[in-house]
Amino acid sequence: QVYLVESGGGLVQAGGSLRVSCAASVFTFNNYAMGWFRQIPGKEREFVAAISASGGFTKYADSVKGRFSISRDNAKKTGYLQMNSLKPEDTAVYYCAVRFNIGYSASYVYTGRNEYADWGQGTQVTVSS
Repeated sequence: QVYLVESGGGLVQAGGSLRVSCAASVFTFNNYAMGWFRQIPGKEREFVAAISASGGFTKYADSVKGRFSISRDNAKKTGYLQMNSLKPEDTAVYYCAVRFNIGYSASYVYTGRNEYADWGQGTQVTVSS
């Protein structure tokens, strides 16, 4: 129904920056809230950042506040996660997810895994020390 493709992952040194992208095959991207999650082998997928369908509201995990920035370009049907001041602890597979938001507030930000139904395949981000 909804196809999401992440890109932009790679290898970067600690202190560096990386931007990952999420391209969505939907008709109207602003009908969807979006989030980024990450997963380390052996651990559950954890919340990183999320943005409202309107694009006007965001939330971040405490571990990435001040370093990561989530954004979206509805015309391009693409979401982004700008990652600055990267740390080795940020190494993980990063996943994009969207939630169909019609019938709900366009300003609401969703932070739970179970609140999203559609996920991308993930992109690996590795931060070396």
